[in-house]
Amino acid sequence: MVLRIPKHLVRKGMFIETVECPVTEFQARRFLIKSEDAVRAILATSATHALVNQQHSTIDVDAVMHGAAKAQEEQRQHTLETVSQSARSLRESFMAAQAGTLKIETLGPVADEIAERIEAAPDVFLEVTRLKTKDEGTYVHSLAVSALMMQLARALGYDDDAVRELGVAGLLHDVGKLMVPNAVLNKTGRLDANERQLVRNHPEVGYRMLKQQGNVSGIVLDVCRLHHEALDGTGYPLGLKGEKISAEVRLATVCDVFEALTSARPYKKAWSTKDAINWMFDHNQMFDTKLVLRLGSMFS
Repeated sequence: MVLRIPKHLVRKGMFIETVECPVTEFQARRFLIKSEDAVRAILATSATHALVNQQHSTIDVDAVMHGAAKAQEEQRQHTLETVSQSARSLRESFMAAQAGTLKIETLGPVADEIAERIEAAPDVFLEVTRLKTKDEGTYVHSLAVSALMMQLARALGYDDDAVRELGVAGLLHDVGKLMVPNAVLNKTGRLDANERQLVRNHPEVGYRMLKQQGNVSGIVLDVCRLHHEALDGTGYPLGLKGEKISAEVRLATVCDVFEALTSARPYKKAWSTKDAINWMFDHNQMFDTKLVLRLGSMFS
């Protein structure tokens, strides 16, 4: 029997019929994996799956699949618990920011928790945060953006302190949405002009809210205020262009848009990871394509 399995489950001892990528990229077909080097070579391809012949394999492929399914379910339950608890903590922090009593240091541990979850299982984390209730939408979106920002920053070689600061920035980037009525945020139809302006005001509102705290770093403030800017100058609220947009803000923008595209919203279905990355890559006038590609490489 031939099974189609995700490439990350490929193991030494499996008999590979084919790796689902162009032959110019990986030429070997119908072979037994005899070394970890061969496993790494398959993982390095653009393929997402491989076809495995159970009969010719020297290991129990079903056992590998069963163990992977069990581990994924455990990861999913752990991630669900972490996201639920972190969303409650973030809601409290948003309310504190609105009241001018935010203790910024309380967000570091929240960032650490979700960073651990996305590092352990990026695909599971994205699945868990993809579907959001109306009440928790802004908070879970912020958690997901924060986690993506930290994972991407780590992949780009940022040091631990910088990664954590970007995580806090991601948590707070949409704090200004507290001032947008839920009826507008959750509206299924087209927004009217006044409603659109309310939504477009949230980066500036959030920035002013955080600025008044007096204990928020410049990077956190910039990410909050500028995460809707675009490289071609068509973004808001300042219409910044090109090099005037910092590397940290570019990173935040890519993660924010990716998370929005891959999530279900009242007015749209969730896009696949591949479709979201392709769309963003095609709109290279707006996004840093190097960051887009690096983000896409984080998911199988």
